[in-house]
Amino acid sequence: MASIQVPGGAIPVEYSADVVVIGAGPGGFSAALQAARMGVSVLVVEKLDMPGGVHTSGFQGSANEGVGGIHSELMQRFAAEGYIYQADENNHPDWAGNPLSHYERMKAAGSEFTRLTFNPEGAGCVMADMLHEAGVKALYGTTFVDCVVDPGPGNGTIRAIIVENASGRLAIAGRIFIEGSGTGQVVARAGAPFVAGGGPQPETARWDGVNRPIPGGLLWTMSGVNYQSLVRHQKHAKDPLLEKVIAEAQAAGDLPDGLYRPRMGGKGVYGEAYIGHPTLDMSPMAAKGTYVLWQNVPYEMALRMDSNGDDQATAVQLLRGYINAEGKFLKKYVPGFEDASIASIGRFVGVRDGRHPVGEHVFCLDDVRAGRHFRDAVTKPMSKIFFWDGYRPYTFEVSFRSFLPKQIDNLILTGASLSFSYETIFMVMRNFPWCTQTGEIAGFAAARCIEKKLGPKELEWTEPYF
Repeated sequence: MASIQVPGGAIPVEYSADVVVIGAGPGGFSAALQAARMGVSVLVVEKLDMPGGVHTSGFQGSANEGVGGIHSELMQRFAAEGYIYQADENNHPDWAGNPLSHYERMKAAGSEFTRLTFNPEGAGCVMADMLHEAGVKALYGTTFVDCVVDPGPGNGTIRAIIVENASGRLAIAGRIFIEGSGTGQVVARAGAPFVAGGGPQPETARWDGVNRPIPGGLLWTMSGVNYQSLVRHQKHAKDPLLEKVIAEAQAAGDLPDGLYRPRMGGKGVYGEAYIGHPTLDMSPMAAKGTYVLWQNVPYEMALRMDSNGDDQATAVQLLRGYINAEGKFLKKYVPGFEDASIASIGRFVGVRDGRHPVGEHVFCLDDVRAGRHFRDAVTKPMSKIFFWDGYRPYTFEVSFRSFLPKQIDNLILTGASLSFSYETIFMVMRNFPWCTQTGEIAGFAAARCIEKKLGPKELEWTEPYF
C-alpha cells in the first residue's frame, strides 16, 4: 500500500490535568466525577456532544434501581428533574407477555411489571451539569487519536494523548489516564495487549450457534405509536410477531432482503427467544406513544467495528437503510403505526463484544463458577444470572487487577473496557449500573494515586468499594 509523507513538527500541549479521562460514557463520566470530587484536577475527552455514551446518545436509557454511589445519585437526579418514564400494566395493558416487548416478553400475559426508562437527551444534560458542578474540564466534540508513551525498563507510561477538535490537533498531558471509551481505544493506541471481539472464534467471525452474544446494535425511536391498535391487530389477525404483514410486505417488494431474518435457535445467549437480527423489538421510552426499536448488526461485520473503519461504515450504512425501510413498512402495513414517524436514531452503533484488554487479571467464567475470592476485591460478593450456564445465578467478586492493563503503568480501565472475557463482560459489566460503579472505582483509585504519589499498580486495595 502506498504511503503519504505529511509535514512533521511538534504538537502543542494545550491542556494538562492530574487525571485525564478518555470517553464520557457511564464509566468515564463517573470516574471523572469521583476523581474531581476528591480534589484532583480532571479533564475528560468526549467525541460526542454530551456524556452518557450509548446510554444517552445511543438510547439505552434503562432506569435501573440505584445500586449505590454515583449511580443511585444519577437515578435520583433524573427523577427529580422529570426525566424518568414509567411503563406498567396500567398504562401498557397487554405489554407483559407480548412477543414484541423487550424485557417483559417472558412474563405471563397480564402480569404486573414496572419498566423505567430515562429520557436520554435530558439525562445527558443532567450528566453534563454534574461534571461542570464538580469542576471537571470537559472537551466535547473532541476525538481521541493517539497516545504518547514513554518506554520504561518494565512497563510504559502514557505521557500525553493526542486529540482533534475544532482547534485542530493538540496534546493533553496527564499523570493518570482512564480508559472510558468502551472499546479499548486507549489500550490499543498505547500498544498494550488485547483480545479481539468474540474471543476465540475463528477469523471468519460467523456466528457459530453457540455462546455468542449479539455483538452490536443501533437503537432508534418512533413517536406517535398507538400501541393498543397494534395489540388489537396482533389478537384479531392472530399475528403476534407480525409475520403475516411482514410476508405481505416482502411479497410486495417493500422490505429489503435480510431486514427480518429467521428466528435463531441453538444455544446462543437469547436462544429461541431471539427473533433474529435485525429485529422488531420494542420498549416504551420517554413519553406516551414513543418507543425504542433495535437494529442489530449482522455478526459477520460486527466484531471489528471498533477497529476497522470500513466495517464500521458498512454497518452504519446498512443499519440506517434497514431503519428507513422498517419505518416505512410499519407506517404502511402495521395498525397503530399509521401516524407514527422516526423520531431519532442513535448517534453511534453500540458495540457489545469489541476489544478485550488483557489486564493483570483477566476475569473469566472459571472465576465465576469457582466463586473465587480476591485479596484486592473492589466489590463485595454480588450475584448475577449467567445465560451460558442455563440461566444459573452465581455469586462472585471482581479484582482491582482487572482494572489494570498489562504493559502500561498509569492507565486504569472502566466499564466495557475492563479485563474481562467476552462471556463475563457481556453478563456483568456492560450495563449502565455496573459501568457507573466501575467508573467510580477507577476515579477513586486515580485520585488516591495522585494523593499518595503512587502508580495504579502500586496502590494497595484492602477492602471493597461497593
